[in-house]
Amino acid sequence: MTDSGLHIHITGIVQGVGFRPFIYNLATKHQLTGWVRNSASGVDIEVAGPTVKSHAFLADISSLAPPLAQIDTIETRELIDISFDDFKIIHSDDQSSDFIPVSPDVAICKDCRTELLDPKDRRYRYPFINCTNCGPRFSIIEDIPYDRPYTTMSEFVMCARCRREYENPANRRFHAQPIACPDCGPQVWIEINPGEIFAERDAAIAKARQMLANGQILAIKGLGGFHLACDATNARTVKRLRERKGRAAKPFALMAYDIDTISKYAHLAPSADQILASPQAPIVLLPKRETIAIAEEVAPGQSNLGFMLPYTPLHILLLEPDPAMPEVLVMTSGNISEEPITHENDESWQKLHHIADAFLLHNRPIATRIDDSVIAINNHTPYPLRRARGYAPNPIRVSQPLPQVLAVGPQMKNTFCLTREKYAFISHHIGEMDNWETYQDYQKAIQHYESLFRIHPEAIGYDLHPDYVSTKYAIERSTQEQLPRFPIQHHHAHLAAALIENDLPAQQNIMGLIFDGTGYGLDGTIWGGEVLIGNVLDFKRVFYLKPMPLPGGEAAIRKPARMALSTLWAYDLPWEDHLYPVKALSAMELAALEHQLVYDINTPSTSSMGRLFDAISALIGVRERITYEAQAAIELEALADQDEVGYYAWRMDNSQINIKPLLQAVLKDLADHVGVRVISARFHNTIVQLSLEIATAIRKTYGINQVALSGGVWQNQFLIRKTFRALEKEGFSPCIHRYLPPNDGCVAFGQALITAYRYKQDKE
Repeated sequence: MTDSGLHIHITGIVQGVGFRPFIYNLATKHQLTGWVRNSASGVDIEVAGPTVKSHAFLADISSLAPPLAQIDTIETRELIDISFDDFKIIHSDDQSSDFIPVSPDVAICKDCRTELLDPKDRRYRYPFINCTNCGPRFSIIEDIPYDRPYTTMSEFVMCARCRREYENPANRRFHAQPIACPDCGPQVWIEINPGEIFAERDAAIAKARQMLANGQILAIKGLGGFHLACDATNARTVKRLRERKGRAAKPFALMAYDIDTISKYAHLAPSADQILASPQAPIVLLPKRETIAIAEEVAPGQSNLGFMLPYTPLHILLLEPDPAMPEVLVMTSGNISEEPITHENDESWQKLHHIADAFLLHNRPIATRIDDSVIAINNHTPYPLRRARGYAPNPIRVSQPLPQVLAVGPQMKNTFCLTREKYAFISHHIGEMDNWETYQDYQKAIQHYESLFRIHPEAIGYDLHPDYVSTKYAIERSTQEQLPRFPIQHHHAHLAAALIENDLPAQQNIMGLIFDGTGYGLDGTIWGGEVLIGNVLDFKRVFYLKPMPLPGGEAAIRKPARMALSTLWAYDLPWEDHLYPVKALSAMELAALEHQLVYDINTPSTSSMGRLFDAISALIGVRERITYEAQAAIELEALADQDEVGYYAWRMDNSQINIKPLLQAVLKDLADHVGVRVISARFHNTIVQLSLEIATAIRKTYGINQVALSGGVWQNQFLIRKTFRALEKEGFSPCIHRYLPPNDGCVAFGQALITAYRYKQDKE
């Protein structure tokens, strides 16, 4: 048996997940000597010992890695004439140009949960218990490498017992950077008046539970920011929360203690329990049961409820089962509508004092505010609708190395994306770029990501829309830094994102059914019902919904009744007095709308599929005015009869999809008193059938079998499930989003890919 030495470099998410103690114990098991250390580009290892044992050690790294580790590459080289006395964990090495992916925040693990509820454990009922397998990561990181001095825990000096655990490679808290205990770590307290501590520690949690049970509203500081919480079964309290928050109808998220409790209120689809209980612990959309105690005000007009499990020890303590406590809490983002989630104690009092009756606070600073992720379930697998806590900033790995570029994302549901080597780092959900607070947060987040991942953009990609805040940022920054910039069509970005998410070659042509609300077109009009053929570098528009007038722009979006009537007008169909949208508008509004349409005053043209959903919703009396984005379409989906198989007609006018036959059929169904549930289902089925027939025509002409389904309309679960099944049945390969949302949350990723490939092409 001969001895050998190996130098091993591992990249991926390998810091803050117990990787070094894993390597230490593995090397000890294989009787090897050497060392392991973190670096700013991953983990470095050197081992010496018999060749057979060093190779067995190498094989075990991949097969036995810690549960939260994500190994991307393992590089090895042989070492000659090397020996060590023992195996050690040594200090981190940081090279200024190196980088590694950073672990997202993860839910409390089973071991910590057991200790939390064990009266014999020294961390019994301590709301900040964590270990290398769980707890805060991204939300507390200020710089890399991921060591305690570079986190918001740096101000808490470890006690002797925590220090021993932290320094013991055999302990699961070895180098757990947020390690803490009741003697040395963060604490909670409750304030009813600003700056006045009413109760501390466990007494504060007990008081919070009592207040929730009594129908009061609490602002609770959590992992990535504040939640507003109340009893989800108390209709008066939920209504009061809506009034104070200024959120008329948008659904609230819910939190329950365990899976069994959730199953009382919602149907658990296959795999739902695993997704709910995963380390990411997202909000999962589940069909609600018909007879439940949850207040209707939680999710008015909805067929689904968004549930999550307690993902921090503080949440567990708040929701501990007790007959006097509500089983389900509203746990919605602690913000004023459309502003970023609050994450600092003083800020929370300033922003939320008129909403919350009390504040449950703690003193662990949050470096990066981050919302809860939202997941639907499609074909038993997660289908992201909002990618944030638990998932970001996990990168997407691509097959080819990319230059360092910044893609600034869209206006709505903004994320941005930075690329380097084979990684695309998509930010957490930033939100709607409509206010100064969000824009400030956006700029700060870009700087933070660039610093964490040591990225210096060589080029910038942005949306074609000239009025997007992100577009203006990109143009200003590219000018200041003299960087090449690339304007990118919105729906091309959707197509590119779906293509790469499905592991297809960047230059392979696919067809894209890109259906959404708003995207600036190459012709200066508003696109949104687009059928494209293309790849990462280029695309062409093959079919599209016949353009309709959008009277007043945003006014037509806020009032779907206007959209319904403008759609009828575009197809020369009369505004009869009995129609719901006619009755929804005053005589003055109707006259002004007609004048606007006839004389083309502030009436941009749109081919948006999202606006068609709005129009149909208003036309059949579901929703004439909205209070949140896509409300009309969401409520239309919730009403659809799952068993109805009928659909309406349409016709093709060359490249345009003409929906006059559809509108005429809907009007006839209304006149014949066909139920709204049936009409909704028939409309949805029409879009399914239309998608299938267009895909069939393209396959016949171009020989393309891959069909990308991207855009906000594909958040509609009724629609995507039926379309996916119909396409598969006819032999197509549907390409749906797997890591990113189909809505504008994927646009920055597509922009980044297009920018990177065009930039590389220009340099060649």
